[in-house]
Amino acid sequence: MTEGALRTVVGLMSGTSMDGIDAALLRTDGLDRVEPVAFLTIPYDDGFRAALRGCLGGVGPVPAVERALTDAHADAVRRLLAEAGVAAAAVDLIGFHGHTILHAPDHPDPGQRRTWQIGDGARLAAATGIAVVDDFRSADVAAGGQGAPLVPLFHRALAHGLPRPLGILNVGGVANVSWIGPEPAEAGGEAEVVACDTGPGNALIDDWVLRHGLGRFDAGGALAATGRVDGPALAALLAHPYFDRPAPKSLDRDAFDPAPVAGLSPADGAATLTAFTADSVLRVVPHLPAPPVRWLVCGGGRHNATLMAMLADRLGVPVVPADRVGWDGDALEAQAFGYLAVRSRLGLPLSVPSTTGVPAPTCGGRFHPLP
Repeated sequence: MTEGALRTVVGLMSGTSMDGIDAALLRTDGLDRVEPVAFLTIPYDDGFRAALRGCLGGVGPVPAVERALTDAHADAVRRLLAEAGVAAAAVDLIGFHGHTILHAPDHPDPGQRRTWQIGDGARLAAATGIAVVDDFRSADVAAGGQGAPLVPLFHRALAHGLPRPLGILNVGGVANVSWIGPEPAEAGGEAEVVACDTGPGNALIDDWVLRHGLGRFDAGGALAATGRVDGPALAALLAHPYFDRPAPKSLDRDAFDPAPVAGLSPADGAATLTAFTADSVLRVVPHLPAPPVRWLVCGGGRHNATLMAMLADRLGVPVVPADRVGWDGDALEAQAFGYLAVRSRLGLPLSVPSTTGVPAPTCGGRFHPLP
């Protein structure tokens, strides 16, 4: 693969919220050119979502769920290309994130430090007729990094010309921030980027709503809007030592125990967990090189009006959906893994010390050519 050439790629993401598959078609050079082409989301049905949830932690029928997950991604690729009117033969590469079922880069036993994304890249390549890059995170963890977040270098590629320092907040099941520093004065230089998981995103809220039989998520933040934030419960949640750690750092989906809200009403619990997500973002600001002058929010959490209002109140600067600057806030993570697949094939870093804590810039990904 030649550096600087535009490639047509598909990026695939199955996020920690377990909503479904995001599939993005784009053209990119893996450097600073990104041209979105098409995007779609295919929700998981309730049965598969339950099976996937049963594999979290690396337990349950992992091989069977991995096969079903891979086949569902192959269907997503076929649908995406059909809707875009693009033949598989015109696509250079698929970036296949898979689904994270275990993330433990800080396990006290070095032999147990790992990150695990299920998804069979070879099976996907055979099913689609397109070469695949998968397993994006393992090399970073093996080198001593957190393995997450991996989207910051993609965010930097998108951020040219925007006011800096800029905070890009992705609110999926877990929330993460990419801090993009000022444009470098020297030609060819790269802006500083710092990243980490901030804390919970939608996962605790989703689980709370599901547990109370009120749906899969708090649509628009409507339930939280009718509740009251419980101060002692929120303080107990924020007492977690994670928030005192400097960036970079990362989390597993189920890193936080929701026990402090167990006795609350459905509305008060939703309000308190939503405030927990917002306060977690505020807690990361002292760990950044400078406070962002603006926050762009992507991922499903930007549709939660109650959360967005809480973020604006706490952060004290403009907090707006990433769509306001012309980005597709639903598509960004899927686009990122298409972009990272190109970087992987070029041998370029997917992570740097300030994004994952890896000791040196690190490439990653595993290549699956066509059989």
